[in-house]
Amino acid sequence: MPSPFLNSLWHSNHVHAGSPESNNNMASLGLTYEGCNFFRQRLILSTLTGKWVKIKNIRSSDDNPGLQDFEASFIRLLDKITNGTRIEINQTGTVLFYQPGLLYGGAVEHDCNPQRSVGYYLEALLMLAPFMKSPLRATLKGVTNDQRDPSVDTLKATSIPLMKHFGLDGEGLELKIVKRGMPPGGGGEVFFSCPVRRTVRPVQLTDPGKIKRIRGTAYSVRVSPQMANRIVDSARNILNKFIPDIYIHTDHMKGANAGKSPGFGLTLVAETTNGTFLSAELVSNPQGQGSPMLPEDLGRNCARLLLEEIYRGGCVDSTNQTLALLYMTLGQQDVSKAVLGPLSPYTIEFLRHVRDFFQIMFKIETQMPEEDSRKGGSKVLVACVGAGFANISKTLK
Repeated sequence: MPSPFLNSLWHSNHVHAGSPESNNNMASLGLTYEGCNFFRQRLILSTLTGKWVKIKNIRSSDDNPGLQDFEASFIRLLDKITNGTRIEINQTGTVLFYQPGLLYGGAVEHDCNPQRSVGYYLEALLMLAPFMKSPLRATLKGVTNDQRDPSVDTLKATSIPLMKHFGLDGEGLELKIVKRGMPPGGGGEVFFSCPVRRTVRPVQLTDPGKIKRIRGTAYSVRVSPQMANRIVDSARNILNKFIPDIYIHTDHMKGANAGKSPGFGLTLVAETTNGTFLSAELVSNPQGQGSPMLPEDLGRNCARLLLEEIYRGGCVDSTNQTLALLYMTLGQQDVSKAVLGPLSPYTIEFLRHVRDFFQIMFKIETQMPEEDSRKGGSKVLVACVGAGFANISKTLK
């Protein structure tokens, strides 16, 4: 995989993005970036647009330079779902060249690196799956719930309904947790299937509506099943003051389905009258790391996080901002609008990448809350005209 002649290859024909001559060649050539941040964003957008991307100085001054194992695992996953992708990495792993192939889909099995949870890989699949040649059926194995990435429960409860707003639904759309796996051991398994679509529908997500119910999942593996009940009680103590319709279901997996490490956690989702889903989640500290966490504290803190997410508000929760913005970018050549809570730094960088790859700019307006309107914090209205992206590789029936 590493190629020593990479440097000589590049001296001749690469143009740095942002240089005056690069704008003319942008469509035919590609983009050059530095550093390991926003790695997934760059590769996902490269795959969708067909532009190559070169990333230099990946942790070059680090004690452990180059691509980490979880990033290499992510590249392998992209290689499995595409056909004809060319990947070159130099000997130290500090320079990556990625020339995307066609999104192929089909049945894929992937062992995700346990440094990051399955959510890290699944977020990318949610962005790419509707635009494949044949419907994707992916089995991902690894850590299903951790403290860094969105859990599979959260993505199932919030991302899948969001995809339906954009017309990306159908009988094949499914996300199922077959086995749970907690860090550090992992051992979980997730099945994700998604139908292919030719185009994405433009949306007008401007009225989030009022919260009508709260649903959740308290899960526990390789600990007492009583843990989940204690989490539910403490979360309900806080949420019952606001709304009566609360149902938190307990999920205790046993034996082979419980993965390799003990742990517990809670995912909460608030649904509004207009079909918006806002989520919050917390997971216990991994075995042998940090101080042990009481299930009561975890339940209370997660309920507070949900209230904070509701205060931020918007029609898309903070986990799915980039997913919504990507689908808006890829929509038909019509105006899409969405009201979001405050933009996260990750989302802001994503908007910059969208401008680089698609030459699409979003119009952003800040909406200040009215006095005593009980509508939460300030919101952001984002609007754009879609790129009119069509899935050319979709098989014609």
